[in-house]
Amino acid sequence: MNVVTRAPKNFSAGAAIFFLAAAIATVGSSFAAQQNDKSAKAAISGSVGGPVFAADKGRFRIVLDGHVVGNEEFEILPSGDGWTARGSTSAHAPEGADIKASGQLKITADGTPIRYEWSAQIQKKATGAVDFVAGTAKCSFVLASSAPVRKDFAFESPRVAVLDDNLYYQYAVLARMYDWKTGGKQTFPVVVPQAMVPGTISVESIGPQQVDNAQYEALRVNSEDLELMLYVDASHRMMRLAVPSSKVSIERE
Repeated sequence: MNVVTRAPKNFSAGAAIFFLAAAIATVGSSFAAQQNDKSAKAAISGSVGGPVFAADKGRFRIVLDGHVVGNEEFEILPSGDGWTARGSTSAHAPEGADIKASGQLKITADGTPIRYEWSAQIQKKATGAVDFVAGTAKCSFVLASSAPVRKDFAFESPRVAVLDDNLYYQYAVLARMYDWKTGGKQTFPVVVPQAMVPGTISVESIGPQQVDNAQYEALRVNSEDLELMLYVDASHRMMRLAVPSSKVSIERE
């Protein structure tokens, strides 16, 4: 089973990340050519028809090359005038590394992020937060007892998708941010907080698709060098996330 060993900036050297998590991070980092140490800009295209959020709660299993290697508990709940989405992942890499990650994302009614907090434990514990202010993602990162590292990324739109390492419920939020009425290919700016990189993804509805014995609505999510398939039910709840090229899938139980 393929595992990528990756050392994001300011993270522990040799930290083991599941291939899907590393690949998802590439959604942001592969587009980081435009970034510098202070800021990066990314555009969002397509009209915003107002995403429809709904309360959701469940559990995803993480499947790598046909083997269940972990799970994620998640929930999306109304909170004041907006919503709170949170998840907690526990997994075991094939070479023996235990991976734990959790994140909480506060968003407005249209999916615009307000604040994101995360923690991750692989070899050392790391924590971080992102405050979103007028289209700027103000990121902070603390590894163990080290001094905080801070970076700001400026975007042309405040509707930024948060897609972090080892936390897959955030794709359930992305499915709600997509304007289903308008359809077609829509482009979103992205921030990957644990890797502290910005980027851009395109999301496109490709209609109903049969997966095993079920039929779902499918979204094709593309970066410059990666393609993900996001499957939702008739209510636009995320049911499955897959990277066909790597034999990795996230499946709702």
